[in-house]
Amino acid sequence: MNKAELINHVANSTGISKSKAAEVINAFTEAVQSSLEKSERVSLVGFGTFETSNRQARKGRNPQTGEEILIPAKRVAKFRPSVKLLTR
Repeated sequence: MNKAELINHVANSTGISKSKAAEVINAFTEAVQSSLEKSERVSLVGFGTFETSNRQARKGRNPQTGEEILIPAKRVAKFRPSVKLLTR
C-alpha cells in the first residue's frame, strides 16, 4: 500500500474527505519524524514502536573494485511491531 492508497482507505473508512485524510496522515508522519529526530520513541499500543539507534562505523568493500572502504557511523530509524500485530 502506498500513501495515496492509504489516504483513500482512511477517507473511506472514516467518511471524511480525501483532503482531510491526507492532512491527518501528513500530520502523523511529521509528528513521528519530528520525534525520531529528537531521539524520542513513538509507541502505538497494539501496533508497534518507532525508535532510533546508532549504527557504528564499519569496514566494507566496494563491490565493483573490491577496494576496502569505511562506512561511516549514523543514526537509523527502526520499527518494532507489537505482539498483537505479529499474531494477526
